[in-house]
Amino acid sequence: MSVLPPLTSSLTAGRDLRPAEVDAAAGALAAAEVPGEAKEAFLTALTAKGETPAEIAAFAAAFRSRALNPGVELWAGRALDVVGTGGDHAGGFNISSLVTLVLASGGVVVMKHGNRGITSKCGSADLLAGLGVNLQAPPEQIRRALDQLGFAFFFAPAWHPAFKAIAPTRQALAARGQRTIFNILGPLINPGRPAHTLLGVATAPLVEKMAAALQAVGTEAGLVVHGVLAADRGIDELTTATRNRVRGAGRLRELDAEWGAEDFGLTPAPFAELQGGDLAANLALTTALLAGRGPAGLVDTIVLNAATGLWICGRVASVRAGLDPARELLLGGAVARKIAATREFYLS
Repeated sequence: MSVLPPLTSSLTAGRDLRPAEVDAAAGALAAAEVPGEAKEAFLTALTAKGETPAEIAAFAAAFRSRALNPGVELWAGRALDVVGTGGDHAGGFNISSLVTLVLASGGVVVMKHGNRGITSKCGSADLLAGLGVNLQAPPEQIRRALDQLGFAFFFAPAWHPAFKAIAPTRQALAARGQRTIFNILGPLINPGRPAHTLLGVATAPLVEKMAAALQAVGTEAGLVVHGVLAADRGIDELTTATRNRVRGAGRLRELDAEWGAEDFGLTPAPFAELQGGDLAANLALTTALLAGRGPAGLVDTIVLNAATGLWICGRVASVRAGLDPARELLLGGAVARKIAATREFYLS
């Protein structure tokens, strides 16, 4: 008999799950023989109760242990992931993908974890594949990419075989407009296990939860960010078009603040300047950005995020100190050269 029905009853009664129960539940969710109805009932009850940071961290640990191991421990201790939960329906450009290229151009090792667009027209995997990255790169090629390019992309479906048996349940619930814990778990289950994280969340209440979860999974230094578009609407990015709720973890755990463009000497931008489109539109926008023809607000937002990444990794003393180096990397030709080197690497 599946462990899910009694755990579902516990959740319905409002009881939080213990780590051992979470691990058992993760095993059942990943088992093909467990009926979809039991999985749906469990995930629905967990969402209705509300996931605690401890439960989120326990699920992250459970699914990280079930992920394939890329063997990148040599780089993980100094690496950063720039990642968002998605699900904001804001239509923003792939900011984190460009930030990844800026940071890698500046010598920061980046292990980016992501997927194709689900609630957007173009996800991080879509754009990076369009720029030449092999989404199905085997572990040996991933390691060479980290060594030669300074960054690697972990395409989530290729590294989490346990999710295959969960996909139909997630799709069924999504069709009913219901989110599950899997909508927020992705940023915490990077198979490379980088020590640093810049994590965007789609809703304000997730800021505290995800910061606590990052703390619980042992992140060396992390920052959770949320851009506020309106009272009930936001984006899973740090932007120059929004007031930004930020909360630290690990070495930055004392940070609890609200940031805006003007705090860093940048000009607040209209959100329209951050808008993206489908793959073709975002590739064209990338070309425009690197040629110095991108919207000023988008340029500044990429620069602000890259400067924040430099600061999280201890490469600069403050976010403001990272702005000029990040801007030079983006607009001075380094990112364009990184894209050319990426195409050549994956073709060789």
